[in-house]
Amino acid sequence: MPAAIQSELEVIRRQKVYEAVAEQIERLILRKLKPGDKLPSERELAETLHVSRSSIRDAIRSLELVGLLEPRQGAGTIVREPSADTLIQPFADLLKRKRDLVSELLDFRRMIEPPLAARAAERVSKEEILEMEKILERQEVKLAAGHDAMGEDAEFHYRIALASGNSVVIRVLDLLMDMLRDTRQRALQVPGRPSRSLAGHRLILGAIKVGDAHEAHRAMALHIQDIEEIVLKNF
Repeated sequence: MPAAIQSELEVIRRQKVYEAVAEQIERLILRKLKPGDKLPSERELAETLHVSRSSIRDAIRSLELVGLLEPRQGAGTIVREPSADTLIQPFADLLKRKRDLVSELLDFRRMIEPPLAARAAERVSKEEILEMEKILERQEVKLAAGHDAMGEDAEFHYRIALASGNSVVIRVLDLLMDMLRDTRQRALQVPGRPSRSLAGHRLILGAIKVGDAHEAHRAMALHIQDIEEIVLKNF
């Protein structure tokens, strides 16, 4: 790959890989490439950015949809002549698309996590309760020291899913938390939010400990609602 092109690209380190790849390719197009130029191959881009070729394909497909790139039989992926709409509309739509996606993901959490908490209240073992208590103790210690406790925040929710007795839901929750990683981190930086999160966790655990499925459902629903209000307000 030519040095002038390679210098415009950076190793991808974020979690939402294809979006970050698309941003870098878009910057490359605007700064270095001309209409009719061929985009570097999937293999070259994947090696330079240290990502999978599937992430490259997803990024290229997203840029094709907004009119920046065009696949040509036998010629590879070609930079298109940009129009005003091509350059402006994606930026105008970006925040709205991200906000809508975050809202839908949070809505999905509201669908699955309260029933999980209720199920956990009915099935949880003493060992699982002890582990949840230890997680909240670590969360409290970190918050008191002014440290980030996002790991404990996520782990508590995973433990509830585990206690529900359904292994499939762990994979779903793991994907969901990963997709919301940036917004969760932003929410936990809002003043007062970390302590509110811990208080919400304690209410949920209290209901689970006494086997009150209805209260566990209600406490989790309120916790997710609190998260949603903060995230969307500060998005």
